[in-house]
Amino acid sequence: MASNTPEITIIGGGLAGCEAAWQIARRGCTVTLHEMKPIHFSPAHESPLLAELVCSNSLRSADVSSAVGLLKEEMRRLGSLVMAAADHTQVPAGRALAVDRALFAQFITEKIENHPAITVVREEVSELPPPGEWPMIMASGPLTSAPLAASLAQLTGEEHLAFYDAIAPIVAADSLDMAIVYRASRYDDGPGDYLNCPMNRDEYAAFIEAMRSADKVPLKEFEEQKYFEGCLPIEIMMERGENTLRFGPMKPVGLPDPRTGRDPYAVVQLRMEKKDGLLYNMVGFQTKLTYGAQQTVFRLIPGMAQAEFARLGSIHRNTFVCGPKVLLPSLQVKNRPDLLLAGQITGVEGYVESTAMGLLAGINAVRLAFGQTALTLPNDTAMGALVGHLTQTEPKHFQPSNINFGLFPAWETKLPKKLRGQHRAETALASLKQFCDAENLESA
Repeated sequence: MASNTPEITIIGGGLAGCEAAWQIARRGCTVTLHEMKPIHFSPAHESPLLAELVCSNSLRSADVSSAVGLLKEEMRRLGSLVMAAADHTQVPAGRALAVDRALFAQFITEKIENHPAITVVREEVSELPPPGEWPMIMASGPLTSAPLAASLAQLTGEEHLAFYDAIAPIVAADSLDMAIVYRASRYDDGPGDYLNCPMNRDEYAAFIEAMRSADKVPLKEFEEQKYFEGCLPIEIMMERGENTLRFGPMKPVGLPDPRTGRDPYAVVQLRMEKKDGLLYNMVGFQTKLTYGAQQTVFRLIPGMAQAEFARLGSIHRNTFVCGPKVLLPSLQVKNRPDLLLAGQITGVEGYVESTAMGLLAGINAVRLAFGQTALTLPNDTAMGALVGHLTQTEPKHFQPSNINFGLFPAWETKLPKKLRGQHRAETALASLKQFCDAENLESA
């Protein structure tokens, strides 16, 4: 490439960093992508591959009339690498888009490492580089190393907020008792994509009591217990009432047990983790129980008495900035506009949301490199609504959020509830197309 080709640096090779790198490279700039693995691993990472999925293998609803489904469709139309990877490595998960996480990370790693405009540097960046000729993106994720987080805090002048994210266990399929476990997706008549472990009232009561008395991983003295509401450990949910789990991850409705023809009192669902069907993820069972307690308590679940765990659950600290104080709608840092933030560190929550912020940061980094104005997306699109949450929320009330229709502009006319999601999707996709046409932004 010509020597005057913009060279953009990205810190972090997770979902957001890889998406940003892809968007930049396909728009005529070169990228240096810094990833600290395998030189150094965070407490939650274990694979040297880029774009490693940590908490779950699900990207949530595939329905475009849901907020997250709409966000995924917008990203597809903007040429998302991560969405291409997800669609290519999809595993059965009912109405959700779930992936074989190893194949997913391998797909993205190969695309990034083999792109002629992208150079991957395996080293830890412990301090933000000073401003240079070209824009820079920090996409170091919610587990940003302490030195780099301190460097960002010094730059922004803002203290970071933090919450604790929990990981669900993964169980070997051949260790399950299929005389008890049955296959079904909620309300579906077919065989279904989930494995279901049914509980009667007494089994549920015994499970709750065992979990209540089990050993938990204590927080360190300097740590504050502040969990993200969308990913609460099951122990925290249980503390809100003994039936809370039955109305949450253990909801039995629409999952009749074929042995009785009736819905069980409670049910634990398992979602396929790999395409070969050898591993299953315990849906909604993110936990801070100790490893020993997990094996004891979770083997009380019917059908899991002999369960072998490929991975046990854990908790880790997620770090993010106060977006309304720190960020412009372009994802540029207010007091250093050559620096853009992307991913969960911006204050979004979830794989898809993090990737979407990487996509936008990548596009805007290129525009800035070529002397163009950075884009601000329409607020009636899912991406625009999410950025609005990051930048327009009252700072004292700011908390991480998944995409949801509550972030969108208020309805001008009231619609029947069953039509609202589809109307949101149609409006958003039309708005995105109009915006892309006006800005000469490539879209599908």
